[in-house]
Amino acid sequence: MSEGDDTTTAESIAAREKQAKAEKDAKDRETCDKYVQKGLNWNVTVQFLLERLVQLGCPPPPGLIRCVDCGDKPAAGGFGVVEEVEAATTLPPKDRDPSKKYCAQTQKEINTLLADQRDGKAKLKLLPEIFLCQQHFRDETHAHEAMVHELIHAVDMCRTKMDPMTNCIHMACTEIRAENLSGECSWIRELGNGRMGSFAGHGAKCVKRRAALSVKANPNCAEKADEYVEAAFERCFKDTFPFDRHPNLR
Repeated sequence: MSEGDDTTTAESIAAREKQAKAEKDAKDRETCDKYVQKGLNWNVTVQFLLERLVQLGCPPPPGLIRCVDCGDKPAAGGFGVVEEVEAATTLPPKDRDPSKKYCAQTQKEINTLLADQRDGKAKLKLLPEIFLCQQHFRDETHAHEAMVHELIHAVDMCRTKMDPMTNCIHMACTEIRAENLSGECSWIRELGNGRMGSFAGHGAKCVKRRAALSVKANPNCAEKADEYVEAAFERCFKDTFPFDRHPNLR
């Protein structure tokens, strides 16, 4: 076989792999979109939280919840897009253009923006957006739990002057509430994940573990994530707003 044949074969394999990935991405997106629509139309907890956002004066913008390709990122979803709203006056004029938007789509981009804010080069704000990682859902229930989790963050951002990007206690609190109220730490889920050591106190342990992992994803809070979660835990674990009681306890 000649060198030209080798090149042609490699290109053919690459093309087939690219096509296969495109087909899988399209299927994942279609399935995720169906989960979202069923959640919006039929899941009473999702509908309740959306109604409360309206009542709190924060009507959800069109397309608030969308499915995206998260690659290898081990997450079911996320809330908010970090946007640079004001650059420091020491930056070149072209970088102070107020019409220029910086929507972070990767952790690297978010880290860069946070570093710019710490160095006084920019001021940031968190835009309301919920993204669901289309390739990581096991089933419809998993997707709806993720929707509830992120909507809890939306409620928290609406009812308080929360700054989870730079205030690590704020971030710990909203993560504790989202993990606790979404159903992601139910004993059925923990049992299925092989993490069920005992029934007594399993929920609190799960919430602490998962909340700490989320806080560690913020470079501003990573070093002392466990301490922030511990500091916020007692108050925020008991806070069931906007529910009258925990939605997953009967």
